Amino acid sequence: MEMHSITITFRECATTYGLSETDVREFVDMGLLQASTDTPNALQEEPDHLVRLARLHHELALSKDSLGVVLDMRRRLVQLQQELRQQHARVRQLELFLRGSAPLLDADLQ
Repeated sequence: MEMHSITITFRECATTYGLSETDVREFVDMGLLQASTDTPNALQEEPDHLVRLARLHHELALSKDSLGVVLDMRRRLVQLQQELRQQHARVRQLELFLRGSAPLLDADLQ
């Protein structure tokens, strides 16, 4: 799954996603958002991540520390789901091989 990131200034992010610039800076300091290396006072981030962070912050009124925990859990869940898909693909490949209907490929299955 390919990720699409955008470069957005702190001010644009605050306006677009309903976060204060102070919150955006704190999220960067906490590692919840990625600062742009090319543009000062800007983020290099996925729009979906920004929406998710703003929604958790506003709608669920989670503290900033809690946001980190929730986002880490989500990141781990996504990683585990990908690993599970790979294992399912490997099992299907092995079953086909054992039935004699397909060669066993030693490729990274995704």
